Amino acid sequence: MAPKDIRFFLPEENQPKTKEKVKVKTLPTGYISSAGKIIFLAATIEELGIEPENTKFQVGTDQGKRKIKNLYLIPTDQSNAFAIVRTGRGYSLALDLILSKGGIDYAGSKHVFTASIFDHEGVAGYALAISPETIVEKAPYTGKPRGRKPKVEAEPGN
Repeated sequence: MAPKDIRFFLPEENQPKTKEKVKVKTLPTGYISSAGKIIFLAATIEELGIEPENTKFQVGTDQGKRKIKNLYLIPTDQSNAFAIVRTGRGYSLALDLILSKGGIDYAGSKHVFTASIFDHEGVAGYALAISPETIVEKAPYTGKPRGRKPKVEAEPGN
C-alpha cells in the first residue's frame, strides 16, 4: 500500500476570519433644553471627568462674535462662578439669558453640542461646539401596502 499524502489542519484554520472592528471614539455630547439650560448627561460628565458637586465654571465665548457657536467652561474656585445642578438623569447649567443674547433660539429649535477638552492658561477647560440638531427625515414607504384592502363600491348602472 502506497503512503497517502495527508494535509493536517491547525486550530487557527477553524476560526472564522473576521476583521477586527476599530471603535471610533466619539466626542461627548449634550443638548440645550427649551428652558435655556445646558444639559450634560451623566455619561458625558463621567467621560469628561467633571466632579459636579464641587466644581464651578467661568463661562465664556469667542471675543468679537455676535452669535455664539462655542461656549468655553473653565473650572475655577471663584465664588461668582456658575455651578452645575443635578437634574433628572443628568446635570444642567442655567444660561438662558446668555444664550438668548448670543442669538441661540433654544425655545424654537433644539440645539446640541459636542464637548472637547482644551488647555487654557495651564488649566484644562471644556469647549462646547453648539449646532442646531439635524433631523433625518424617513423615506416614504414604497413597498407593498399592508392591512385590509379598501372596500370598492360598485358603480350604479353595472
